[in-house]
Amino acid sequence: MPALRMYGLNKCSTCKAARDALAQAGWQVAFRDVKDEPLSQAERTEMLDLFGEKLINRASLTWRGFSEAERALPSADLIAANPSVMKRPAIIAGDKHTLGWTANVKRAFGVPV
Repeated sequence: MPALRMYGLNKCSTCKAARDALAQAGWQVAFRDVKDEPLSQAERTEMLDLFGEKLINRASLTWRGFSEAERALPSADLIAANPSVMKRPAIIAGDKHTLGWTANVKRAFGVPV
């Protein structure tokens, strides 16, 4: 059974839907709530290397609530202080890595659209 790592928030409805759909499609999902288990500095760096600035959800309520000074902080620091600003779910399966739960992401993991 294929395995993947998913990062998000337990209370996020999109993360819940993605976890359920991936499990039904036969994926073994190792989920991590980044609020309950914050990413280490090394993990934040790794995620930013994989996803770049797209890892920050600039459409989120969290982002919109930031001051200009907060928005100017390095992305790794923003995620450390406010895990909910991270786009989710972030999914890593071998050399495949995706953000969000769009039709393209579903197709990439063999989930019916």
